[in-house]
Amino acid sequence: MRKLLGFVENNLLFMAVATTAFGLAVPSIGIGLEAGISPLLALLMLVISLTFDAAAVRIVFRKPSRQIWALGLVYGPMSLAGWLTGRIFFGSGHLAAGQTLVGMLPTDVSAPLLVLLARGNVALAAVLNAVNTALSPFIIPFLFLWLTGIELTVPVGAVVLELVLVVVVPTVVGVWLRTKFLKQVSRFDYAWPRLGSVLYLVLLLAVIGPNSATILGYGWYALVIALAALALNLIGYAVGMIAKLFAEDRAELIAYLFTTSKKEFSIAAAFVAASGLPSEIAVPAAFFAVIQMITSPIAAKMMASERESLLGV
Repeated sequence: MRKLLGFVENNLLFMAVATTAFGLAVPSIGIGLEAGISPLLALLMLVISLTFDAAAVRIVFRKPSRQIWALGLVYGPMSLAGWLTGRIFFGSGHLAAGQTLVGMLPTDVSAPLLVLLARGNVALAAVLNAVNTALSPFIIPFLFLWLTGIELTVPVGAVVLELVLVVVVPTVVGVWLRTKFLKQVSRFDYAWPRLGSVLYLVLLLAVIGPNSATILGYGWYALVIALAALALNLIGYAVGMIAKLFAEDRAELIAYLFTTSKKEFSIAAAFVAASGLPSEIAVPAAFFAVIQMITSPIAAKMMASERESLLGV
């Protein structure tokens, strides 16, 4: 089992592509997993949080300027990037509005896992993730109205409740276990990124299945939507590089790269449904979900290899 989990972690890109193809070919499995997405995300956060203790979290909170920078990057240039790529690829209409919405979404819950795999500052990534997600219901409606002229109704209660159950509670439990039982938990440090990688693939399958009909239904035009998603995703990495101006080390920079490039796609569908808007507005988020879950392992692998080279490992 240890070797199998190690194979998944070391070949996450290949496994992600294979999972995507399998999910499109056999969507019923992913559809069956859809109801378990929130528990799977909570479990993923628990696994990630077992890798850092309360001392690491306190260090993050001593630097509030880091959070301000993250909020600025996630909701500033990324929102404009969503609007711009929407105009370039779709002109106007529902898909353009949806692409704009993707750009202003908060960080994806799985971002700390990729930071872990890339040998970055996981505690920082987890805190940045929680804070910008908590503020998303209060920021996104104003940005979306400003950039598209469309009013967005946000289910604040539902978003906050999901944040607490999926992010806050598992993180607090994981950090407490790491702090209280450091010796016992640290014995399995080799296993946490591997288990997280397996959960990542299961989540990818749960995302692909329910959206397979939509993705395949666009035919050749699906390629255009995918390219728009890829363009925005790559811009996210470029925006994250701005952190070089203030990040103290490479581990912090890695945290910002994934904080800006990964987007919590599920929030888009919730916002669109609550607002009574056409469901097509949520389509770019579904494509972006798939694209980011394929590109992220590539970025993580590259960064981990580069970090190991710098350390002479």
